[in-house]
Amino acid sequence: MVNESPSGETITFLGTAGARMAVANQILASGGLWLNLNGTEILIDPGPGCIVQSTKRKLRAEKLSAIILSHRHLDHSADVNIMVEAMTQGGFKPHGRLFAPADALETEPVIFSYLRNYLDGVEVLQEGKSYSIGDISFATPIRHIHPVETYGMLFRAAEHTVSYIADSRYFDGLCSSYSAELLIINVVFIEPKFSVDHLSVPDIKHIIAALKPKVAILTHFGMTMWQAKPWEIAQRLSQEIGVRVLAASDGMRFELSQLNNT
Repeated sequence: MVNESPSGETITFLGTAGARMAVANQILASGGLWLNLNGTEILIDPGPGCIVQSTKRKLRAEKLSAIILSHRHLDHSADVNIMVEAMTQGGFKPHGRLFAPADALETEPVIFSYLRNYLDGVEVLQEGKSYSIGDISFATPIRHIHPVETYGMLFRAAEHTVSYIADSRYFDGLCSSYSAELLIINVVFIEPKFSVDHLSVPDIKHIIAALKPKVAILTHFGMTMWQAKPWEIAQRLSQEIGVRVLAASDGMRFELSQLNNT
């Protein structure tokens, strides 16, 4: 799954931790997702340690064209300021854009005001809207059910489609909004916890079966998921659903060229 060529279309998992305790104790890393689509590099949800994990993986922040936050919670946004600083080389080479929901930018901003001047622009994510980053387009098809304003993303590149289902309680709209060749889905719990707005294994089984992507990758694991060995859960889901399901690991790099063989 590792591609050493910087020109390859890849998704790099800078961390797979979800839920507070897994992140706070760094049982798993929590750096977010780094996309390279047709040479356009995009960072999603730079949680705690993103700068460390991306540097460790030899990913160069100055090559980023955009940073996207699905929502304002710390495990998805804690490193946004240092990553903007790194992307713009301390403001000496201003470029790139930041995309985030309104409550991450207005109510209690997660981005320092001086850093906004280093960017080409800051755009507010809204339900049902589409955006462009160079030759790449992405949509935020539906607002999720989560304590703060939260959106997943559906990316369209020249050859492939990639969807990312961020944190949410299960609702039927998730099964109709994220059809793509590659589905990346956050799964925190083994079983549903009705008092907490996160997906569980039964939820994601239903979603994957409904969407039928070529490949589904599980990530953002809570403690119970990690203790249950997510790679074994992924293997079982593959057998039950008939879709190739993988469990992400810290530093895993998935080549989108694999989708051509599925």
